[in-house]
Amino acid sequence: MDQPGNSAASPQAADPQAAVPADGRRPSTPVSRSDRVPVLAWVIGAVFVAVELAVSGRYGFQQDELYFIVAGRHLAFGYVDQPPLAPLLTRVTDIFGVSPTAIRILPALAGGAIVIMAARLAALFGASRFGRVLAALTTACAPIIIGAVHVGNTTPLDLLAWTAVLVCVSTALLRDRPRWWLAAGAAAGIGLEADNLVVLLLVGLALGLLVSPPRPVLRTRWPWLGAGIAAVIWAPNSIWQATHGWPQLAMSAALHHENTSPADYAGGLPGQLVYLGLLMTPLVIVGFVVLWRTPDLRFIAVAATLILLYVLAWIPGKVYYADGTAPAVLAAGAAATERWIARAHVPRARQWLVVGACLAGVAVTLPGVLPILPASDLHTLPASSQQSSVGDSIGWPQLTRAVAAQDAALTQGGQPPTSIFTGYYAEAGALEAYGGQDHLPPVLSGQNAYWMWGPGGASDAKVLVVDALSRLRPYFASCRVLTTYNPPYHVQNDWTDLQIGICTGPVASWHTLWPHLKYYG
Repeated sequence: MDQPGNSAASPQAADPQAAVPADGRRPSTPVSRSDRVPVLAWVIGAVFVAVELAVSGRYGFQQDELYFIVAGRHLAFGYVDQPPLAPLLTRVTDIFGVSPTAIRILPALAGGAIVIMAARLAALFGASRFGRVLAALTTACAPIIIGAVHVGNTTPLDLLAWTAVLVCVSTALLRDRPRWWLAAGAAAGIGLEADNLVVLLLVGLALGLLVSPPRPVLRTRWPWLGAGIAAVIWAPNSIWQATHGWPQLAMSAALHHENTSPADYAGGLPGQLVYLGLLMTPLVIVGFVVLWRTPDLRFIAVAATLILLYVLAWIPGKVYYADGTAPAVLAAGAAATERWIARAHVPRARQWLVVGACLAGVAVTLPGVLPILPASDLHTLPASSQQSSVGDSIGWPQLTRAVAAQDAALTQGGQPPTSIFTGYYAEAGALEAYGGQDHLPPVLSGQNAYWMWGPGGASDAKVLVVDALSRLRPYFASCRVLTTYNPPYHVQNDWTDLQIGICTGPVASWHTLWPHLKYYG
């Protein structure tokens, strides 16, 4: 963060009342010359990290984490469905042991950093101390942030990269510090090695700058130098995609197909408000309006709008893909809310109203986004919560034991399975993560990177099948159900009524059948 007095390089920063006004009018309270983040905002960020880590081991792995554990054992410059950084970091955290808490250390720290950077954005947008603290608080209480950084997948790194890029670009433009474009390029490049969604942000920002007052900056060398840094950092994954037939494009098409039902379109925009916190809806709306009304900030408004419209049109079932701009919107709303509070006859009452709404909202939503409740009570939550990442963290050891029991029974009956085939990468990841002591046969799947890894030397003579009987029946003489698995505690998640069976009599070898078993999604 900048030291006091460094902001004097900008005429706006030199005069407190000339700082960028969030609503286009003279602020009602003086704005500090420094862009420093208040101590209380740092405390909020630290508490956020502490809470995330405190509950990180209460349930179990989320499905993506199981997949990334295995992907970390197949290190590459790219994968079918994501760049290499998240699997690499999962591999690195193995030094703490293979556990949910170990994998979630870095995501929790990323969440804390996002909270702090939201306060910095509020400072850049003209907020004084309370507005900066409010930006940190609202970001820390946003359900999308809380839930996203609880899981060790690409999303925490993606949100961190988006926020870092916005901080760097805003500093470069609003404080006339062009070298921050280089930092923006580095943040974007690292983000692109974590999640391809960063491309949406970069395209949105480029278009936003083209149609906004800061447009002349595009005639300088700094944004292009930043873009060059990002391209160099992203190059390994880009080369991998090019040499493997751009599987990410096929993956994008598959996600579009899976997330464009009428219900997805109907729930897209309301879902966005739920993710940001229903009680904070006025602040979110005000923040969005402020970004549009303030000429120097309009490039962020254009970017956020275009990204949201694209996501709502192309993949509404994944509307949270647009939430990387949420810290900036919340920061702008916090800056405007601070001025609204200052105009009141009793400012303290308005302060407590805003803070109380924020805390009340998070108290209501927390059991649905973090493993707060005992696992035995999770079934009492709405179905949407049971099928979220929280619910998906229940039952993987039990599934592994159920599969191991069928493997042992078949072996004792003189028909030992020669391989296991699962319908989804989550099930395959669970068997590999938990099944070591059961000496299970090779675990295969046709989904995403598992398909690209291939069957290796596994035999297809007797295949124990998990959630994939319908996919294998056309290629085997006999397939039958052995048992049906359900998660414990009556949880109704995505793995309810999961069939475990056996297929024998393959019509061809795994290597001949493999092209027909590919599934992206």
